Amino acid sequence: MNITRAGRALSGENRLLSAMERELVELITGICRFEGPPPADPPPDAPLIGPESPFGLDSLDAVEIVVAVQRKYNLRIDSLQTSRKVLRSLRTLAEFIQARRK
Repeated sequence: MNITRAGRALSGENRLLSAMERELVELITGICRFEGPPPADPPPDAPLIGPESPFGLDSLDAVEIVVAVQRKYNLRIDSLQTSRKVLRSLRTLAEFIQARRK
């Protein structure tokens, strides 16, 4: 396998959702209202909130997500600055939760 193929294979693997990210997709689709069907396979690094989000979520959805995550995982997302960083993508939210669960 040459370097180009190896690089593509690696980046393809990075696009797969982890178990935590899949769990978060289920949580988000359960609490947020979508105009159409929710995305079937959202990229883990895509924006979670805003116009570029595959979910099409807004700031009110972000509040609902924060509350649901805090309740489900028994952790605190304490400030606006922290919540903006944490809610950047599925991956950042999953990493935040996993770091706090240890």
